[in-house]
Amino acid sequence: MAVPKKRKSRAKRDTRRAHDHVTLPNLSTCPQCHEPVLPHRVCPECGTYKGRVVIAKEES
Repeated sequence: MAVPKKRKSRAKRDTRRAHDHVTLPNLSTCPQCHEPVLPHRVCPECGTYKGRVVIAKEES
């Protein structure tokens, strides 16, 4: 089994990990209620998708 001869430096380790960060999701706004919503998903606030009511929400 292969074993490293030398220890990797902190710079080499951190360069490798440079792209391992968590990215924020892209949010768009719902055209009906103007709340932030993930793209291509039903709006959790008003229940609409592409101008149609998909989930009937109760008005309170």
